[in-house]
Amino acid sequence: MGDVIHALPVVTDLLAARPDTEVDWLVEEGFADLPRLHPGVSQAIPVAVRRWRRAPFSRAVRDEVAALREQLRARRYDLVLDLQGLIKSAWLARLAGAPVAGFDRASVRESIAALSYRYRYPVPLQLHAIERLRRLAGQALGYPVAGLPRFGLRVPPRTVPGCPSRPYVVLLHATSRAAKQWPEPCWAGLGGALLERGLAVVLPWGSEAEHARARALADAMPRGEVVVAPRLSLLDCAALLSRARAVVGVDTGLTHLAAALGASTVALFAATPAWRFGPYWSERAVSLGEDCRWPDPPEVLAALARLAAHG
Repeated sequence: MGDVIHALPVVTDLLAARPDTEVDWLVEEGFADLPRLHPGVSQAIPVAVRRWRRAPFSRAVRDEVAALREQLRARRYDLVLDLQGLIKSAWLARLAGAPVAGFDRASVRESIAALSYRYRYPVPLQLHAIERLRRLAGQALGYPVAGLPRFGLRVPPRTVPGCPSRPYVVLLHATSRAAKQWPEPCWAGLGGALLERGLAVVLPWGSEAEHARARALADAMPRGEVVVAPRLSLLDCAALLSRARAVVGVDTGLTHLAAALGASTVALFAATPAWRFGPYWSERAVSLGEDCRWPDPPEVLAALARLAAHG
């Protein structure tokens, strides 16, 4: 999910430089609603690589891949841009039958992927993930990249199940790697402090293990309005985040989405570098922690207070 969100400013840059360009986006089926939040994306075309891997040689998978190839080639693209730089994304890009551009071998995430590109471009590895993607697209399509990234996302109006009526803070505790999880006592302490301030606390989740963790965190917090959200779609999550008083989250896709939507966001880092993945494009977002040192709840509360004062 993070890769998709980090790539969204490329669409804004491209259409600002070349307004007549039509942009389609090939995206894993579970994340297809994310590109659809950008009004500049003509089509989000879902793929199912995660599902295909379970039975890669089955007739059903071969039929789906063949149908995807036919769909892509019917569009007659002028250029395909591989922003992910992986073997799987390079393979998908080649299905379109059009010239493919991507990172050169020294810049790409998986070096073999670069062998399948017709056009290869150097981009420094020491840049933020978003800036790497913006620079790649700018070189491939011939326009300068300048200024902070702009996401330009629009969340359709919708009723979100379980959304509190009072001002609330969303705590994004769930992540795919245990090393990126903020300690549970820290979440409990932060949640308690927010409840004391009269705010509601919302705990989303995406798997049964995360659901159990959300319930445990809710039980560890003092009395107040603590909502363990029902299972939400990505569009529901986007609406929930966009309306929040603030969002606090670890290095995970929904935290990046909150910052991209312009929500007041505190992103927590320790296992991954904030300089490479953290929000930097808005005064409404801040990163805390790094180099294996987690911030503590008072630091997070102080950051939230600064964001609130900033408006």
